[in-house]
Amino acid sequence: VGTSGFDEDAVQQIRAALIERDEVNVFVVPNFSVGAVLLTQFAAKAAPLFESVEIIEMHHPDKVDAPSGTAQHTAELIARARAEAGSAPSPDATSRDPNGTRGGRIEGVNVHAVRVRGFMSSQEVLFGSEGEILRLRYDSVTRDSLMPGVLAALRAVQGLPGVTVGLEAVLSLD
Repeated sequence: VGTSGFDEDAVQQIRAALIERDEVNVFVVPNFSVGAVLLTQFAAKAAPLFESVEIIEMHHPDKVDAPSGTAQHTAELIARARAEAGSAPSPDATSRDPNGTRGGRIEGVNVHAVRVRGFMSSQEVLFGSEGEILRLRYDSVTRDSLMPGVLAALRAVQGLPGVTVGLEAVLSLD
């Protein structure tokens, strides 16, 4: 199943439906892009090491959700990594933002969604500390970039028991 639209409740419903169907494997892949999956993993590793973090995701104007599921997932991973490390919230003296120009906040991480013709799918995670900036960026310019992830998922699904979520489960990232 290739969608970023499944929340934990939807995954639990699939698990419940398959409880007595050992012969059925379901692989839910929110993003087939190997680069995007790596970006989320790298961002989670870097998150506790920097004082500030924000996410900017950019897509074509026909995309119906904002922020993207990948940006939301990235923010959740960053927030979890920062919480586990005891990191303080990103500093932000903004006290007035009537038009929401600072972006949305997902678990304390500012996320900005841009919709502009010419983009297919891009995401940048900005980290900052005193005297340094780290930019992690991923760009997909054609849907062909998703094929390595699709092939990895197809090769792996038979060997995955029950319900598995996330391409990272088959990318040997450890």
